[in-house]
Amino acid sequence: MRDIYSAVKVTDHVYWVGAIDWTIRDFHGYTTPHGSTYNAYLVMADDITLIDTIKKPFMGEMLSRIKSVVDPSKIKYIISNHSELDHSGCLPEMIDLIKPQTVFASSVGAKTLKDLFHDEHEVIAVENGETLNLGNMKLTFMETRMIHWPDSMFTYLDADELLFSQDAFGMHLATLERFADEIPASTLEYEGATYYANIVLPYSPVVLKALDKVVASGLKIKVIAPDHGPIWRKDIGWIIDLYKKWALQKPTAKAVVVYATMWHSTEKMAGAISEALAQAGVKVKLISMNETHRSEVMYEVLDAGALIVGSPTLNNNMLPQMADVMTYLKGLKPANKIGAVFGSFGWSGESVKHLEAMLKDMKVDIVAESLAVKHAPGADVLDQCHDLGKTVAAKLLEKVNNQ
Repeated sequence: MRDIYSAVKVTDHVYWVGAIDWTIRDFHGYTTPHGSTYNAYLVMADDITLIDTIKKPFMGEMLSRIKSVVDPSKIKYIISNHSELDHSGCLPEMIDLIKPQTVFASSVGAKTLKDLFHDEHEVIAVENGETLNLGNMKLTFMETRMIHWPDSMFTYLDADELLFSQDAFGMHLATLERFADEIPASTLEYEGATYYANIVLPYSPVVLKALDKVVASGLKIKVIAPDHGPIWRKDIGWIIDLYKKWALQKPTAKAVVVYATMWHSTEKMAGAISEALAQAGVKVKLISMNETHRSEVMYEVLDAGALIVGSPTLNNNMLPQMADVMTYLKGLKPANKIGAVFGSFGWSGESVKHLEAMLKDMKVDIVAESLAVKHAPGADVLDQCHDLGKTVAAKLLEKVNNQ
């Protein structure tokens, strides 16, 4: 059978030779309802270079795209910007097939690839700022540790002023459109924010340093080519500004109320709290974990200034779906939030204390006294819920106005 996939020309010297995963719906706990892409790039220099490989099951698609441009055996170098298996899964097979002269990775990347594959393939470590001469152009390597693995690095192609940004500036979005300017801005912002919130957020201080590092380097960037999602060739400043905003995590006048419910008692409390927040002029997102995936919560929390959580007690603990989302949120380390806790119980009532402890571990500033009701809330308790919402709203608006 003939090869059916073709490369997509990105610049005068670069082709996209990745793969589209239309069916993936989970990426280590982050739901991906719109699929993803695994991006690899072919640099047609005097010394032909492949930037990253892809997830192992899609190797045939990548090879087909490479063959539409050049015989794979003519590839001299492979660069591994990020060793996670969605970018290196077929690296050993590609090395065996094309027999490149050299495979390069960051110093941590070289060790990580050895740990992952336990094979005899040699990977040469490059240092931050080191360059690789490709004959008629050169690549410059820039370490970006913890965006979002310790091995991560950017690679810059001088001839086309193109930054290969590995997982930075990416998103999980399967489309046949390869360029961001072919996709609605609203889609890009939503998918970009969802990706940032669920993948990159814990490393926001590192992101800010990396952005400063790129600016300080004086590199001119006309194109950003990430490892997932569309390629940025227009309005580069737009996505960079969004990354700065997401990384800074400045609180906004938005509250996210997250709860799970058993017999609707906690749900009623959540509704009263949310109504008071809205009446005070705060934007509210009310989320039931009985119906919502944890990664959607993280998207909403990204730009929120307040996080209010509630659960009934089950077996001396919170409901499992609340334990799930709280563990997930804690790992992603959202910053600069205020919060509050509420819940219901039948006879023991530990859920509120557990939720308080988790918010404190997340460094959320609890600004209102927690509420716990036995069985169902009456009018008096719903009034207290309303007061809790008013208190949080006042504290949030004060914080936002004093920034």
